[in-house]
Amino acid sequence: MASRPTVTIIGADGKATGATEVLPKVFGAPIRPDIVKHVHTGMAKNKRQPYSVSEKAGHQTSAESWGTGRAVARIPRVSGGGTHRAGQAAFGNMCRSGRMFAPTKIWRKWHVKVNQGQKRFATASAVAASGVAPLLMARGHQVATVPEVPLVVDSAAFSAAEKTAAALALLRAVGAGSDVDKAKATKKLRAGKGKLRGRRHRQRRGPLVVYSVEADGKNVARGFRNIPGVETCPVDALNLLQLAPGGHLGRFVVWTSSAIKELDTIYDSKSGFNLPSNVVSQADLTRIINSSEIQSVLNGPKGEARTKRGHVQKKNPLRNKQVLHRINPYAAAYKKAGLGSVKETGKPVKLPEAFRDLLKE
Repeated sequence: MASRPTVTIIGADGKATGATEVLPKVFGAPIRPDIVKHVHTGMAKNKRQPYSVSEKAGHQTSAESWGTGRAVARIPRVSGGGTHRAGQAAFGNMCRSGRMFAPTKIWRKWHVKVNQGQKRFATASAVAASGVAPLLMARGHQVATVPEVPLVVDSAAFSAAEKTAAALALLRAVGAGSDVDKAKATKKLRAGKGKLRGRRHRQRRGPLVVYSVEADGKNVARGFRNIPGVETCPVDALNLLQLAPGGHLGRFVVWTSSAIKELDTIYDSKSGFNLPSNVVSQADLTRIINSSEIQSVLNGPKGEARTKRGHVQKKNPLRNKQVLHRINPYAAAYKKAGLGSVKETGKPVKLPEAFRDLLKE
């Protein structure tokens, strides 16, 4: 997640304007791919349209069983004669032109309830991931020419980009042109029946432009809506389906300066919700475990005997005096005084004068 204090505002010419903005606290939220994937799966199901096969499919024939005694199965068979269809089995899911097994119904459980707190957590995590350049590149975005991530552009530049040509020129000026070209080049014809159902083509996602409706106006979306792969979203209606398409973190987001200012206010106004914080300050557990401080405690002091696999050889302190004295420094004096030992007669050894005086005190 992004941890620097400020972010630079880029002008319409692609150069820094000299102004900076405090990085919102949401960019410091923990990045949780597991929560994002779980919430995305539930939210994506809420846009499905019910479908089912016809109730009459596979049963639109006057087929009857021939019964027993004719050396054929008792499955219903089409009546009549004179054609190849006569005598064929019908109705069953194993039959030609028969019904399907367990025909689909429109009263299936299509929608999934997702807790509001989980949705807010996932959205905050997706926003934080959009400020990490390696996650953007891992997702396939071309951000090598982008001056800074998260990319914040002056709102005045967006207000002037009401036409598609001006909006495209602005994206190229701030370094997002490579990602736009990549998204445009990935447009392909869809395989399957989807070609006939209003989704003939498919392509990758490009930059997501987040703007403020109050400060930037609604005309910002008009200039970018016809650019392939580019999407727009108001800052007060951030959508996880756009911030993490497919449940994968690292969407390339272009923020307007007005939108980045409103983020803290938006999250502070959510009643009953606090931005999630990290449980551990260093999330790289492998680095912690392999550190010299941890390994010195696990492996013990240098010079200890080890097995063939490199593990510390554990010695029995009841048999090894060195280990016993390391654990219990008083063991030598205890043995020298004869405490705890028993003679052959079975009687305990008499305590020395010094110990008897201590016991009296």
